Amino acid sequence: MPLAALDDPGFGQAFDRWADRRIILLGEASHGTSEFYRARAAITAHLIRNHDFSIVALEADWPDAAAVNRLVRGRPIDRGEPPFQRFPQWMWRNAEFFAFVDWLRGWNLGHPGMQAGLYGLDMYSLYGSIRAVLDYLDQIDPEAAALARERYACLEPWAQAAPSPADARLRACEEAVIRQCRELLERRMRYEPQDPDAFLDAAQNARLITAAERYYRLMHHGGASSWNLRDRHMFETLCHLMERDGAKAVVWAHNSHIGDARETTMGTKLGELNLGQLCREKWGDAVALLGFGMHGGTVAAASAWDAEMEVKALRPARPGSFEAACHDAGLSGFLLELGDAAPDLARAEPLLQRFIGVIYRPESELISHYLETRPARQYDGWVWFDETSAVDAAPVRGARDGIPETWPWGL
Repeated sequence: MPLAALDDPGFGQAFDRWADRRIILLGEASHGTSEFYRARAAITAHLIRNHDFSIVALEADWPDAAAVNRLVRGRPIDRGEPPFQRFPQWMWRNAEFFAFVDWLRGWNLGHPGMQAGLYGLDMYSLYGSIRAVLDYLDQIDPEAAALARERYACLEPWAQAAPSPADARLRACEEAVIRQCRELLERRMRYEPQDPDAFLDAAQNARLITAAERYYRLMHHGGASSWNLRDRHMFETLCHLMERDGAKAVVWAHNSHIGDARETTMGTKLGELNLGQLCREKWGDAVALLGFGMHGGTVAAASAWDAEMEVKALRPARPGSFEAACHDAGLSGFLLELGDAAPDLARAEPLLQRFIGVIYRPESELISHYLETRPARQYDGWVWFDETSAVDAAPVRGARDGIPETWPWGL
């Protein structure tokens, strides 16, 4: 079905067909496309206003999202290091996301009994999470904070250079961070009543540290897939958020995370799983996986990790790809129901599908950005924009032009 304009109330209403689901995962074919952020914001706002969704979970680091969560819920703000400073800053430091944060803050302040929280699922914030746990324990249990500092000290050498695979520190560090996480959780009955939200934040940061320690060790020294560890961590974080009775969540993450990996070469050839697959396995029909795609236009991306953001021209969708078939429909935007609603497509041969992350290499696009997929099994729905534009990235520090007034600490 054709979609209404992004600023039309009818746009969000088109997604009411999945409003009875407990979790709706909203994807993106790149981390730098304005229309994807604006569409997810419109859908999420509609679901919060009309269908009791109360969790917005992002492919973002937990401590950074926690800072924004305090802002949108009208709670005291830590005016220290602004969030979302590490590469790729434009992924969350952009005008489109800021506009959604402004809306969410306004909604929460106007509906104190129906507030929605904003949380990060990712695990790249090892040292930020350590600081958060120590800050929490300094306030609530200084003796425990001193012990935590001793245990987390084993991670300090990793800031300079990883130890060798045979280094005994690896095993000692793993045991120390697990013990610290276990002890914090065991003191839940003591800590949580004083401030439930602060305890949730500290507990999740402690869990993140244990996962991140293993993740970086695997990246340096091989072993099980670091991709699988990362997506399992995102899934487990979502599970913790969903523990409240009746909780309903919207997830914002890349198509590679929210589309069922079993229906792509990620799962069939690379042995990789992902968040969408794990959600389907746990919650079944209570989950909806919605992918997003585009044909042409521009995208914000880098040419290499830690490189500067560029606004790059997209190559037109490759002939024979899923995106090329969508382009041939001749519509500027549409919503396609998949799964049981598209039995013929579900039986079709695999199609190439484009995946652009924070890096875009148009000169090697086929090798770098296309995978074989079965879209009708991979997703429950597909949101299409034929022509798209790059996100409006905000400055990392300093200038405040265009930054909403609700960001008093320079975000």
